[in-house]
Amino acid sequence: MRLRESGENTSKPMINIGYRPILWHVMKYYAYYGHTDFILCLGYRADGIKQYFLNYNECLSNDFTLSVADKNLRLHNSDVDNWKVTFTDTGIDASIGERLRAVEKYIGDDKMFLANYSDGLTDLPLPKFVKHFEETDKIASFISVRPNLSYHLVNVAPDGLVAEMKHIRQSNIRINGGYFAFKRDIFRYIMEGEDLVDQPFSRLIQERQLIAYEHDGFFAAMDTFKERQALEEMYARGRARWEVWKGNAEGVVGECAVAQGRASGSGFTVAVK
Repeated sequence: MRLRESGENTSKPMINIGYRPILWHVMKYYAYYGHTDFILCLGYRADGIKQYFLNYNECLSNDFTLSVADKNLRLHNSDVDNWKVTFTDTGIDASIGERLRAVEKYIGDDKMFLANYSDGLTDLPLPKFVKHFEETDKIASFISVRPNLSYHLVNVAPDGLVAEMKHIRQSNIRINGGYFAFKRDIFRYIMEGEDLVDQPFSRLIQERQLIAYEHDGFFAAMDTFKERQALEEMYARGRARWEVWKGNAEGVVGECAVAQGRASGSGFTVAVK
């Protein structure tokens, strides 16, 4: 409802930014770094997501040559030719924890995997995030970002006197950016019917098994109509910093080869809806 008419009769991950849904932008980001095995945890309007990929039109975002006489079409490049996507109905009302539990069987023998809310975009250098996670040897990690909000934090004394007031961006407050890395052990912490962050993360914190990776580069979630408009404007002006595959973010040169070498057999990307 917060996305107005954009969110009618479709799931949020299928709302377009430019020519493609935000889900595609998230998957394209991972694919750039060599992670091309995807599991989509589907719920509301799962049919729309399935139909989108079953009828995927490469021409919308790639150069092509069309011979008008015989209708012969030749693509000059491809977006998804090396993607493998598993579509899993995990229930309309399932929590994120339940969605992850439902796809455990599809992760295979991989010891770690990546997960995503699929409604936020970033220029996070993914190989650095993965390397940090591997080196710390913890069970779970997520990126922490500064909230992109126009609010002021207020410190109020018991008598109502304001002791301090400053913009939230000037504080040390950070939020969960929805980009995760997990070891298979995460499934031991998610009980039936639980969400991901509340109970499982509390257990991980108690056992010192949860870490946060601070990212102060670009990050934007698409929760409201205004936020979608801002992303559309960035895209229209050619300033979509999340399009690392186009070199639109700082620090991406040289990262791709590292990620591709690491990605072989390293894990699945789970786009969590």
